[in-house]
Amino acid sequence: MNFETLPKIELHCHLDGSLRPETIIDIAKKEGIQLPSFEAEKLQRDLIAPLECESLDEYLEKFAIPNLVMQSKDNLKRITFELFEDAAKENVKYMEVRFAPLLHTKMGLDVEEIIQSVLEGMKDAEAQFDIKGNIILSCMRTMSPESAFEVVEKGKKFLGNGVVAIDLCASEEAGFSRRFVEPIALAREYGYRVTIHAGETGIGENVLEAVELLGAERIGHGVFIRDCEAAYNVVKEKQVVLEMCPTSNVQTKAVNQYSDHPIYDFHKDGIKVTVNTDNRTVSNTSMANECNIVFEEFKANYEEYKQIYINSVEASFADQETKEKLRKYL
Repeated sequence: MNFETLPKIELHCHLDGSLRPETIIDIAKKEGIQLPSFEAEKLQRDLIAPLECESLDEYLEKFAIPNLVMQSKDNLKRITFELFEDAAKENVKYMEVRFAPLLHTKMGLDVEEIIQSVLEGMKDAEAQFDIKGNIILSCMRTMSPESAFEVVEKGKKFLGNGVVAIDLCASEEAGFSRRFVEPIALAREYGYRVTIHAGETGIGENVLEAVELLGAERIGHGVFIRDCEAAYNVVKEKQVVLEMCPTSNVQTKAVNQYSDHPIYDFHKDGIKVTVNTDNRTVSNTSMANECNIVFEEFKANYEEYKQIYINSVEASFADQETKEKLRKYL
């Protein structure tokens, strides 16, 4: 299968993990921002997480440099546009991009300006390329529940205009869902869809709580449901969709190597899985690369690709008209 030419859907991609190194250098030079290196190849070493990361936390350190250049409206718009452009070039037909607005307030932007800038970048790309997109607002689990309320409230006016869902991300601790029950409940009331990072670092029970306490319709990663029978069963029975990111999971040591990844076993057992990059730059990957890994490693066939593609369309937070269009690509 030639994944370069096949249509693809991506549901789990972080904006701040997917910057072009050249863009970081260009902005840093204009704005007088210090970088470890101003040569793209050298800078990449500071942007890409090694496959031998010790943990998720070490992986997350790689987001510090991109955030330095994501503090103005123009930069956010440009970076979003370029991500959609890069995805369109590899035949991604639909992509949901997530980012945490509160990480971009350091130079005085307010949350609404930040969201607006990202939406403008996405819409400019949609106008130029054969790609559709939506935005997911991430709340940081390392911040207070109050901060999540702020994101939910300020993002509300963009619902139906490019913003579709709410997410919790960052470092994963046991039982995190309990702290965020109220802001996520409010988000659901407003009409946000819900996807939650959980089960990425060895705590399958977090997936169970994300579904039961927060009403998660999709789970970012979810690898560790394999160690928690109750979580596994609830994901399977409720058809909660897993947004799986093989390379990232090797880097963060959710799995030791690609062959250990449970994505194919889950798929064969009737759990709905999707294939995603997580972070194009930090994981040094693309959708074509992630699909190649999964389908080569597990000798999966075209029919299975089609099934995962359709699962991704159905699981997307796109409107019915967009879903209809996406189904026709395959």
